[in-house]
Amino acid sequence: MSKCYHCGLPIPTNVDLSVTIETESQPMCCMGCQAVAQAIIDADLQDFYKYRTTVNEPIPKVLQQHTVYDNPAIQKKFVRIEGEHIKEASLILEGITCAACIWLNEKNLRTLNGIIDVQINYSTHRARIRWNDSLLKLSEILQAITDIGYIAHPYDPARQQEVLERERKQQLQRIGITGVLGMQVMMFSIALYAGDWYGMSTEFRGLFHWLNLILTIPIIFYCAEPFFKTAWKDITRGQVGMDVPIALALSLAFLGSIHAIFYGGHVYFDSITMFVFFLLTGRYFELQARQRGARAAENLVHLVPTMATRLLKNGIGEELVLVADLEIEDRLLIRPGESIPADGIVLTGKSKVDESLLTGESNPITKNIGQKLIAGTINIDSPLQMKINKIGTDTVLSYILRLLERAQTEKPTITQLADRVASWFVFGVLLLALGVAIYWWNVDPEIWLTITISVLVVTCPCALSLATPTAITAATSNLTQVGLLISRGHALESLARATHFVFDKTGTLTKGSLNLLKTHTFADFNQTECLQYTVALEHYSEHPIAQAFKFKTSHLIMEAKNVTSHPGSGMQGLINGEHYFIGSPNFIMEMTGLSISTQLLINLQKDGNTLVILAKIESNSSGIKVPKLMAVFMLNDEIRKGAKDLIQALIKQGKSVSLLSGDNTAAVQRVATEVGIEKTGASLTPEDKLRLVKELQANGEIVAMIGDGVNDAPVLAQAQVSIAMGNGTQIARTSADMILLTEQLPNLLIGINTAHRTLKIIRQNVIWAIGYNLLALPAAAVGLIAPWMAAIGMSLSSLLVVINALRLTVNKS
Repeated sequence: MSKCYHCGLPIPTNVDLSVTIETESQPMCCMGCQAVAQAIIDADLQDFYKYRTTVNEPIPKVLQQHTVYDNPAIQKKFVRIEGEHIKEASLILEGITCAACIWLNEKNLRTLNGIIDVQINYSTHRARIRWNDSLLKLSEILQAITDIGYIAHPYDPARQQEVLERERKQQLQRIGITGVLGMQVMMFSIALYAGDWYGMSTEFRGLFHWLNLILTIPIIFYCAEPFFKTAWKDITRGQVGMDVPIALALSLAFLGSIHAIFYGGHVYFDSITMFVFFLLTGRYFELQARQRGARAAENLVHLVPTMATRLLKNGIGEELVLVADLEIEDRLLIRPGESIPADGIVLTGKSKVDESLLTGESNPITKNIGQKLIAGTINIDSPLQMKINKIGTDTVLSYILRLLERAQTEKPTITQLADRVASWFVFGVLLLALGVAIYWWNVDPEIWLTITISVLVVTCPCALSLATPTAITAATSNLTQVGLLISRGHALESLARATHFVFDKTGTLTKGSLNLLKTHTFADFNQTECLQYTVALEHYSEHPIAQAFKFKTSHLIMEAKNVTSHPGSGMQGLINGEHYFIGSPNFIMEMTGLSISTQLLINLQKDGNTLVILAKIESNSSGIKVPKLMAVFMLNDEIRKGAKDLIQALIKQGKSVSLLSGDNTAAVQRVATEVGIEKTGASLTPEDKLRLVKELQANGEIVAMIGDGVNDAPVLAQAQVSIAMGNGTQIARTSADMILLTEQLPNLLIGINTAHRTLKIIRQNVIWAIGYNLLALPAAAVGLIAPWMAAIGMSLSSLLVVINALRLTVNKS
């Protein structure tokens, strides 16, 4: 494989990037290297490549201030613009070793004027930063991270994988060196312990001590380097991080052993090597476990291909281009087996598309001309031609990834409490260690150092800080696989505590794909004419009822102006200068003043059909405005498969269930009877639903609201936890805490059960972390735990918390 001219790393086989340097085209491994190299050339600094000392030197000194990333063209790849000056960047942080690193970086960045929010995912080392660009530049953010000893660069999946792989190899290398040298140290230490029993000459004892010192030096200065570097970062920032006790214990043991060689006393080289070995091993397995817990969510990142086949604008021929270079309105050819690189619509062809990794749908979905395609899904059967309408950070997949990041990095109440306790816990441990040292120095000076080291080593605040985020990451990653997207950090905790589940009807318990069964017209209006007026109004709506009308005419014949939507009720607008209204019977009567016969409504909806009424207000010959009833449309909707099973399972768990809908009583009762819901509300406006939910909450209920995410927005916002039925159009507009991407409603039950298990595992982790420290600290303080035992206990404590959280990656419906 050829190497990148800029960084020296191997170039993946599917990447074809280059930059012209000194009239020669030089290969690049990724978009990041290409951008930086081009910036160097544009700044007339090409001599950098002549005089750099190594191929891996990333950028010249003048560019080390990160100003290159203030370039809007470069930011386009990893920065999302939210408002006039509000931006959000996705970054990768290098040098993260423990939960304290996350806390330090977040706290450091929040001190900058202009920072709005900072969230860093411990499992993936990804940072999501929102800031005001008029007050703060991205280069200043990157520099602030560099100033405290960490490295930040734009998020790139390939680059992240390289970083994680490099960290993994470095950890294995340190473990290997510690293991090999540690075995030699233990061999000499066993001889020394045997010499205490059977006798050993002073010369041999001194030789073995010096040999152990020589073997321990690489372990201290190389293998244990991450602990000292992190501790030094914390101390220089005036913080007491989790690696400070470790670094202090290692320093005391090492310096005390050197002192013992010259002046006599006990040496701790064997304890040092065992401590470093067990701690490195524990952190390695912890890293692997955390990455496994986040793997399902991270797999989404790799769904979008690197290259795409773009059709030439003249309609003749095609070209292979980078996905990053695609633009809106580009036409692409998607062959069978290829991933779809951007959001768009089908221009020509018919094929089945696999959306399983994105939505959890196990069965491929047939896509016809005009239907939507989502980036990251896979074309299966036949070639498709598509037109792009969304690229980069605007795609549905990018939105899903942002929601996942937010859910995994937001901190529920229990996490914030654990973090506060952990931050004070380390300081308390240092004070306790000082007290223990003073006590044993006066009681038994020969063992004061051994006991002090044990106290410093045995404590494990990491387990307390890891207790919640590891469980949240594992749960959200697992639920993504079944099409249930967690978008807020508190969602799982709130869902587990929910006592009352409130369902909407249309598009939630029913499929939302209504069928127009019959049209009943009035006066001299005919069916075709009424449908044309209806389509003109409903053209501006994405409600499931609107979809039932949109394909009833071949094209939009009339155009409605000044269209106003009344969520949950209907639509109104001007057509040819006259006012038209379409919606529920109550809405029509309220807006037009018409009096519709109750008996007529009863007769029309006796089969439980949904009624939609079309009316107008016209001027008569005298100029008086007169309302006219034009048509009543009768629609029917099929109940979702599995809806009854979900409702019955919730009732069996002791939950209360209600059905609130804006539809008529007969339609609501038909669905409620079929799925087994007793508490219902019909002909409700969004305000009525909001009032009823507030009443439930006032009575002590913890409400979970499940709705379509558009018309039910106020109620979703009011409920303690909200779940929206998502699809490609709704997902980008919903602010719900959770989104069910799949059509499989019973998957919601998996989410509820997982929420209960998550809360249970978080409690177990917190109890274990607190219990371990409460037992281990006193035992170490009275001399019952040797330093090497303390090292094992500390390592296993963190590892146990992570392994326990990994149980959430196994589905239990």
